[in-house]
Amino acid sequence: MQDLTLVMAQLDPLVGDIPGNAERAIETVREARIEHKADIVVLPELFLTGYPPEDLLLRASMEARLEAARQRMADKVARDVMVIVGYPGRRDGGYYNLAGVLYNGDWLGEYAKQVLPNYQVFDERRYFTPGNRPLVIEHRGARLGVLICEDLWEGRPVHQAREAGADILVTLNASPYHQNKPAERLALFAERAREVQRPLVYVNQIGGQDELVFDGGSLVVDAQGELCVRAPHWQVGLMPVGFTHADGHWVPQAGECEPLAEAEDSLYCALVTGLRDYVNKSGFKGVVLGLSGGIDSALSLAIAVDALGPDRVQAVMMPYHYTADISQEDAAEQARMLGVNYEVMPIVSMVEACNETLAESFAGTPQDTTEENLQSRCRGVLLMAISNKKGLMVLTTGNKSEMAVGYATLYGDMVGGYNALKDVYKTWVYRLAKWRNTQDPVIPERVISRPPSAELAANQQDSDSLPHYDTLDAILERYIEDDMSAEAIIAAGFSEEEVYRVVRLVDRSEYKRRQAPVGVRVTSRGFGRDRRYPIVNGWQPGE
Repeated sequence: MQDLTLVMAQLDPLVGDIPGNAERAIETVREARIEHKADIVVLPELFLTGYPPEDLLLRASMEARLEAARQRMADKVARDVMVIVGYPGRRDGGYYNLAGVLYNGDWLGEYAKQVLPNYQVFDERRYFTPGNRPLVIEHRGARLGVLICEDLWEGRPVHQAREAGADILVTLNASPYHQNKPAERLALFAERAREVQRPLVYVNQIGGQDELVFDGGSLVVDAQGELCVRAPHWQVGLMPVGFTHADGHWVPQAGECEPLAEAEDSLYCALVTGLRDYVNKSGFKGVVLGLSGGIDSALSLAIAVDALGPDRVQAVMMPYHYTADISQEDAAEQARMLGVNYEVMPIVSMVEACNETLAESFAGTPQDTTEENLQSRCRGVLLMAISNKKGLMVLTTGNKSEMAVGYATLYGDMVGGYNALKDVYKTWVYRLAKWRNTQDPVIPERVISRPPSAELAANQQDSDSLPHYDTLDAILERYIEDDMSAEAIIAAGFSEEEVYRVVRLVDRSEYKRRQAPVGVRVTSRGFGRDRRYPIVNGWQPGE
């Protein structure tokens, strides 16, 4: 019995680019054969369509395109290498999430995913029929039990594969990232391997896709659940693992093991990856954002530069009467530190022109948030004009805490095509800014240390209208992430008045969030496809 080399192909497919993804697969197998002498190459779940393809799966031409791609792979993939790759397909009246096995020009078998996730960001039951049988393929003396993603989490198909004679479990995945997810995965996979006393191979995709981001971290654990190999997170690449046959068992050999990154590092990489892929895959030249001198826009600018480079980022300071001198100084200093294109466009004349035009209609009414919102909307007009003229996507900068309670202006600071901080609570904004400055200083220290303010009125601070962010975020996490009722949050030690106030703000701001730009999901419950609440409803806080 000879040794076996399996290569985990941690790749970034483009959703819908079936011919392009097929060519990526062909080139990947060629590289794996030459560089690593691969016997087996495993690619991620639904790789040929990219994940998630959503309603592209309903297009009439989907099956023909997939068949052409599979034929192209059969004709061009390097010989003497077994390839396991994910794609959808119609078979015997059903539509399945499949893993196909290709060897020497022949498709030897297909495995249909049995456990279809239908929670949080997943809705695979909308499209697919569940499979009901295992697939075990023998190659060079090793019997490979093929699985797909959620099959591991539910567990039953793992035992089924072992009972069908699998020596090694091989699972194709498109597992999106959220905070703490890498550690959760490793603990689960180790448990599954121990349950069936078989080594387990986990191959994950990488890259951003709309609001989802995939972190890679492909890995192998042995039959005792011990980590043997782990590919780097946030990097495309090939990771080989050797298997030897001893005492009737296939044993993975220890190899490179990327350590788990600290929480801030992992989260920051997720934000950078999500923004970079959204901009690049959408074909934008770069981004433009309003740089206010505050913490949110400062962190957004750092992320944008790390994602795209300074030459593709434009920052615009748009001061008004209430914009502090230190805000203007800090914005200019950060733009200098990062080397981005920076402009100052005062909005005084725009706001005054709007007020003059509205004066007759507003006669006899006191000033209120209407006038504050006009400032924000004038800024939005300028940013959108720059976007139209220069082909730059507007990067909006609000954080999850603000979006949760509606502390944002529709068609003002919410204007944009993407929001890197959409799923980042304010307390984490500060943590990330401090962490980023430990790598190399890119945010003026005064931006981090001064009290946050929207600067839409004299001497304004966020704490004038919101609880302090430590308290606000603790309430929001319980209400949004954990679905706790107001009474349960109060029972946990929070002020009844503050809890009910925050909960009401969250509930009544759904209409704003529906109109907000897309942003990468990095918590276990993000706004968007992950949390679907009706805009109009009679639900009362506390229920």
